[in-house]
Amino acid sequence: MPEVVRKAAFALTASTALLLSTTACTGQAASGASDDASKEQTITFWHAWSAPNEVKAVKALVAGFEKAHPNIHVNVVGNMTDDKINQALRAGGSKAPDVISSFTTNNVGKFCSSGALIDLNPFFKKSGIDPNTTFPKAMNEYTQYQLDRCAVPLLGDAYGLYYNKTAFEKAGISSPPKTWSEFEADAKKLTIPQGDTYKQLGFMPDYHGWETTTEHYMGQFSPTYFDKSGKSTVATDPAVADALELQKKLVDDLGGFTKLEKFRSGLGDEWGPKHPFQTGQVAMQLDGEWRLGMALATKPDFEIGVAPLPVADDQADQYGKGYITGTIAGIAATSKKQNAAWEFVKYVTTDTDAVVGFSNAIHNVPSTLDALKSPKLTYDPRFKTFLDIAANPNSTTSPASVNGGVYLTTLQQLGYDYESGRLTDLSAGLKKAAAQIDTDIAQAK
Repeated sequence: MPEVVRKAAFALTASTALLLSTTACTGQAASGASDDASKEQTITFWHAWSAPNEVKAVKALVAGFEKAHPNIHVNVVGNMTDDKINQALRAGGSKAPDVISSFTTNNVGKFCSSGALIDLNPFFKKSGIDPNTTFPKAMNEYTQYQLDRCAVPLLGDAYGLYYNKTAFEKAGISSPPKTWSEFEADAKKLTIPQGDTYKQLGFMPDYHGWETTTEHYMGQFSPTYFDKSGKSTVATDPAVADALELQKKLVDDLGGFTKLEKFRSGLGDEWGPKHPFQTGQVAMQLDGEWRLGMALATKPDFEIGVAPLPVADDQADQYGKGYITGTIAGIAATSKKQNAAWEFVKYVTTDTDAVVGFSNAIHNVPSTLDALKSPKLTYDPRFKTFLDIAANPNSTTSPASVNGGVYLTTLQQLGYDYESGRLTDLSAGLKKAAAQIDTDIAQAK
């Protein structure tokens, strides 16, 4: 599944990217779109997919649209980075895209606030589509900023817990953990020391691990990140401190940061066949839906189990939720064919059969509630866990910010310092981080 490998890898670095100039052109409202979508039109669609099977899937998606709208032709340009997309959105011109797709959900706030992508709310209203009842709650949230819906979800990623069923049986564990206390107990029980290292580690908790970022952990604690005025709440929201403290305790209980990092440094790459979960060196893994296909492709000598990630003990009634992210699509403010572009965006993101077909082709989570329930979805039975997580109204995401994912980078650095012992006063560290986040946002406006 090379498409999701590249996609996930891109997502890890996206939070540090500053994609859009604050001087980008102002977007047009729907009333400013003057082209006639019923006439012969050609629009340009830029996307970032590049692997052969994903390129084939995009072509099939576009072919379905052109069949339904024979007067609108789509010029497809693939393998486009966000840097190139950003430059084109600012420059405009006849060769610039009318529609773009990006793997970068963290930068929706920048796309919206800069006006590089138009607000789609008028188009949704004109088409009689309610985004609140069309898209899963978390996906609906990460495609808008301050009521500006400049993006729309185009498939998604859901994070859950992979576990080694064979190791569970040997350790006498009958089912996957549902709360953090159960998770911590299982991680210890599954850990088999071997000298100054491990024969098997129950779970690799370090933030330098594989998908174990602060925001992925915190999704299970439902943090607010910002108050209604836009100020950071990381120093006042108990969910943030709870998540950091429990992760640090797990690091200490499993042998300490130094020992874990030494073990981690000798393990396989996240995207290769020697991923430590796939080799059996780590018994539990926080990861996205793409890991199932990747792990099965290596033919491991154990049975793979999939479940939602455990939740905080005081949120046990919300077990089943997870962290959600995904691909977005939008219409360029510089486009002179916004009505035709909207017909394309509407089809690829809200037509149930189109979304299901694309999901089946690249093995990502469908991005509409109807598609999540479609009988036409084809998947390994274990994949349903991720469909359920995506549809769960308690699932969370990282809120959009005017300067993209800079606040997540600040929080991640705090996590590095705290887990390693460089930061000992968490309360003071969170206050400093909150002040930094507020300063960064103020400077970006």
